Amino acid sequence: MLRPTGENPRVPSLLYLHGLASSPKGRKRALLEERFGPEGIRVVAPDLNVPWFRELSFDEMVEEATEACAETNPEVIVGSSLGALVALALAAPSGPGGPPLVLIAPALGFGARWAEKLPETDFLEVFHHGEERFLEIHRGFFEEMAGVTVDDGPPPVPVSLVMGTADESVPFAQVEERWKEWEASGQLAAGSRFHRVEGGDHSLLLYGDVLEAAVRERLAQDLFPTVA
Repeated sequence: MLRPTGENPRVPSLLYLHGLASSPKGRKRALLEERFGPEGIRVVAPDLNVPWFRELSFDEMVEEATEACAETNPEVIVGSSLGALVALALAAPSGPGGPPLVLIAPALGFGARWAEKLPETDFLEVFHHGEERFLEIHRGFFEEMAGVTVDDGPPPVPVSLVMGTADESVPFAQVEERWKEWEASGQLAAGSRFHRVEGGDHSLLLYGDVLEAAVRERLAQDLFPTVA
């Protein structure tokens, strides 16, 4: 599968975009490497803690991911949680010819709620799973996220969304509602799918088969695109 031919074959790849307070060395990247590495598919995961975690910027996250995407030319972009919003930001300017998406527990439908409940302090402490300790992050990041609208409409490329019904970080009903809005718009790309994972939490690490299946359906459609 996806084994290029020719004198200088290009190595097929997945671009993985991690979530908030995580790192490119997270367990989802490891899961993808375990599932797809033996087939010669490499996983590229840029560090989205930019310019650094304390001064995190969504715009700079998108810029970092855009550079990685241009260098990698991936078959599929996989975005987890906040990384899913970065993936949607990459898809918008690429148009229908861009890489298909897999969104894992995506932070959809938050809008202004990113900043609604922030305390009146300049910095907040957040547990960083990559560093395994609490780190400060400036409130301006959450205020910036309140103005991010990349999920208002569906991406211009086929998308598979995987969401657990017991997600403790992103409400399932909120994500499902946004998906239904995408469907109602009539602009959701042909072949797109919503994977409901009964009892699944935010990490979804216990549901590797579901995550693998979602990536494989996008890999398959990348090779044999569906005509609407």
